[in-house]
Amino acid sequence: MRLSGETVAVVTGAGSGIGRSLALDLASRGASLALADVNAPALETTRDLARGAGQVTLHRVDVSSEDAVSTLAREVESAHGRVTLLVNNAGVALGGTFDEVSLEDLRWIVGVNFWGTVYGCEFFLPLLRREGAAHIVNVSSVFGLMAPPGQTGYAASKFAVRGFSEALRHELAGSNVGVSVVHPGGVRTGIARSARAGSRSGRDPARIAREVADFERTFVTSPGDAAARILRGVERGEPRILIGRDAQVIDLAVRLWPTRYLRVLERLT
Repeated sequence: MRLSGETVAVVTGAGSGIGRSLALDLASRGASLALADVNAPALETTRDLARGAGQVTLHRVDVSSEDAVSTLAREVESAHGRVTLLVNNAGVALGGTFDEVSLEDLRWIVGVNFWGTVYGCEFFLPLLRREGAAHIVNVSSVFGLMAPPGQTGYAASKFAVRGFSEALRHELAGSNVGVSVVHPGGVRTGIARSARAGSRSGRDPARIAREVADFERTFVTSPGDAAARILRGVERGEPRILIGRDAQVIDLAVRLWPTRYLRVLERLT
């Protein structure tokens, strides 16, 4: 699928990070953009940076709300008339072991990360089916390949995105709609800083801040490089897109040592 001035792209989580970089890269190709995020001022900044784009519309949306995403699809159809690329990128993070997170914490992260992806596919797939060629990008994580301790909620949501995306790709095989699932490694975004701590953890905020800072030191890929890799994968029709050398190492370790990968990776790092 070629990305050009004929492309009409919907990007969720477009107010920052990978989502913003995707919007800017697509804008440089002349694409029209429907940008969605829960943070309206951040969306406006993305729009101001998106030079060269065709028509750009902004939509303040909580993707965990079925009604909100359904409304988004109607607004985009009304404003743009068509959609050729859907990027379900919006996501949140939750730190804590299973004992430290509450059921409400788990409902929150699954609502945004998994149901937000499902709602996007549900309400935009009818528009995508009308095109000669269209594509869906669902952003998972390296924690959709591996499941380290302290990431029960996040890993569960991202494994769900992976499973849903792979099944959907198989179901749409031979149709006009392709599906890619993305597994970013450490990308320099604000997701770790904005992560929610498990509400039952009782952990010291200063300690959490130190742990986040240590974790962010392992982030080696820029959002711009991540976006470029994703869009290259879309144009090539790649079903699985790994972002960063760390993601490639993790993917290989999980394949070679499916029950022992964590010990192997700990030795490597």
